[in-house]
Amino acid sequence: MPANAPIGVFDSGIGGLSVLREIRALLPHEQLIYIADSRHMPYGSKAQAFIQARALTLSEFLCQQQAKAIVVACNTATAAAAELLRGRMTLPVVGMEPAVKPAAAASRNGHIGVLATEGTLKSARFAALLSRFADGLAVHTQPCHGLVELVERGQEDSPAARMLLKRYLAPLLHAGVDTIILGCTHYPFLKPLITEIAGPDIALIDTGAAVARHLRHRLEQQALLAPQAQQGQAAFWTSGDTAQLQPVIARLWPEPVVVQALPPAAISDQLSAQ
Repeated sequence: MPANAPIGVFDSGIGGLSVLREIRALLPHEQLIYIADSRHMPYGSKAQAFIQARALTLSEFLCQQQAKAIVVACNTATAAAAELLRGRMTLPVVGMEPAVKPAAAASRNGHIGVLATEGTLKSARFAALLSRFADGLAVHTQPCHGLVELVERGQEDSPAARMLLKRYLAPLLHAGVDTIILGCTHYPFLKPLITEIAGPDIALIDTGAAVARHLRHRLEQQALLAPQAQQGQAAFWTSGDTAQLQPVIARLWPEPVVVQALPPAAISDQLSAQ
């Protein structure tokens, strides 16, 4: 695999752009391919078999685009499919995980809140993280139905987003948390509103920067870092409506954006009715 090959990144929608921005900041010379699987968004309420099927389909498309590494920029998809992908792919596969360890280190009073999708909170991966890093801490979890859809529509600062966040943050604040894990890649786009509601003393923890650092380490190990002379560019694909997604991504991504439609074989599969 040549070092100037692209890095493939996918998510159920545009949430993974929060990770893509960290990758671009740390690795400015890399070519990037981003897939927003918007037709099947959100993953959080989908069956594990369906998420695995989508992860395989999207990863196969990225391999066809000569990707040298794949980043699963979605906590739910990581929990459901990362190990499956690693068993099928020969290239590096980097996933997400809720930032339990750094949150445990950041908390002053031992009370940690977790905002995440239902799929992430119910996953064995999340349970293992709690067992490993949160022993002796009080962890208060909150599933957040509807936030992903608002971010997808570019409404992360809307009255609807404010209403939902007030509802979801209330039990965490009542429990006295001083640290909140943003357990979905869509949620960093809600940081200003979360801070406004929760207050500036609440630490917000996400894993985008840590994922970018781990990706760089994996590429260094295999001598796959892009040459310094290369000018990094990003290509965007979606299974959804390109016209609808174009202005949303253009607002969130600091470079010129052209969103392309995935080919039919990468849009649906035998489990797409779930």
